[in-house]
Amino acid sequence: MPTTQAKPQTKSDQVIALLSRAKGAALDEICKATGWQPHSARAFMTGLRKKGLVLAREQRGDEGSSYRITAHPSAEDASS
Repeated sequence: MPTTQAKPQTKSDQVIALLSRAKGAALDEICKATGWQPHSARAFMTGLRKKGLVLAREQRGDEGSSYRITAHPSAEDASS
């Protein structure tokens, strides 16, 4: 009987999914989802910026800041 197993989602995939939501993700949400320390989560977001993703930091009222991806690199940018 064939079984279909989903590929395990990496922590990177989890963070990108959180940041891709309309409301984005707070730093503590990213840390809880991955088990990372805050400085590691911020360093990962810096790496995303270096890869060409555009991240916006927005205020969520009393909840603090949230981060979200506002633009992905185009295929043309990725090839250069």
